[in-house]
Amino acid sequence: MAEEQNAAEPLWRDLVGRRLRDLRRERGETLTETAGRAGISPQYLSEIERGVKEPSSEMIAAVLGALGTTLLDLTTSVAGDRSEEHTSELQSH
Repeated sequence: MAEEQNAAEPLWRDLVGRRLRDLRRERGETLTETAGRAGISPQYLSEIERGVKEPSSEMIAAVLGALGTTLLDLTTSVAGDRSEEHTSELQSH
């Protein structure tokens, strides 16, 4: 049973990517605008947001800086989102 639960766990890069996309969209920005300030290509930012690429901590920091937030805020937000998802999953069983 533990193996089934672990298999269903989302990857960190997927969770981070989803949150970065949400932050960018909340600011009403395009991939090009945010990527330009972060010093990366729009394509690479898109791949990060879709969970295709696993960015280095430096790349995450650059994107977060471009979005005006911090690693602590991102981590707290992702953990909170995941906690809410996990609670909902437990309640549905």
